[in-house]
Amino acid sequence: MPTHDNFPDTLYDRSVRPTRSTPRLGYKMLRVFFIGIGGGYLLTCLLLYFEQERLLFPARALPHDYRYPFHTSFEEVFLPVDGATLAAIHFKQANSRGVVLFLHGNGETLLNAEGRVERFLRDGYDVFALDYRGYGKSTGTIASEASLHQDVQAAYAYLRRSYRDDQIILYGRSLGTGLVVRLASTMTPRMLILEAPYVSMQDIVAQQAPFIPTLLLKYPLRSYEWIGAVRCPIYLFHGTDDTLILFESSKRLQGYITAPNRLIPVVGAGHNDVPAFAVYQEQMDLILR
Repeated sequence: MPTHDNFPDTLYDRSVRPTRSTPRLGYKMLRVFFIGIGGGYLLTCLLLYFEQERLLFPARALPHDYRYPFHTSFEEVFLPVDGATLAAIHFKQANSRGVVLFLHGNGETLLNAEGRVERFLRDGYDVFALDYRGYGKSTGTIASEASLHQDVQAAYAYLRRSYRDDQIILYGRSLGTGLVVRLASTMTPRMLILEAPYVSMQDIVAQQAPFIPTLLLKYPLRSYEWIGAVRCPIYLFHGTDDTLILFESSKRLQGYITAPNRLIPVVGAGHNDVPAFAVYQEQMDLILR
């Protein structure tokens, strides 16, 4: 029968401590993991900051000699501005009741204009639809929010050569809503119509990508800061099923309005199909007539 004396002394030597290589390895791996996560997040933020023009404004260019396939009579207008030439389509008709300055969304161009403005034409209005820098036949690139506002101001100044302020209706859709709100706050148009408006672009980013610091956004487009200075009647149309700019955005924006206003919910509509619903068509006819 063996005794303890038969075993090596090291088995019972209290000075010999167990190895901790495995826990240390785990700590290192955890640290590398968090450093990788932090570095990836920082890289993502940097890419979003420097590439946000491409992400926010996915412009589709057209050759200068492109012929629009519109069935309605129109003329092309080219407005020289600082660093670019803006392309626009001016739909005209005899004895018009005024003009609608139409600003489209970020994923659209003047190619979408005819279908969008048909209702205005039918109700007796001319329409002036503008392409942003880099969109369609417009030259240049969008490089600042200030340049967007300046371009819209140039379009309004062009219209004032032929129309009185009380003959000009401002209509913005999605991206265009912030631009026409800012314009209406400094001018005196007949009315302001907003389709799928936002409180601010920062608000959209906070809803859609809450992990992105809104301070990185170079185009905050703070509609809520400007809309209180608008004095003309304001009409807001918004789809209740809009998942890009939530219907709640219109309700919140309405809280900043001091002028006569009305929010028209388009029940069941998403972000792009509001004009297809009967309530939109009926209400637009009442507003325009």
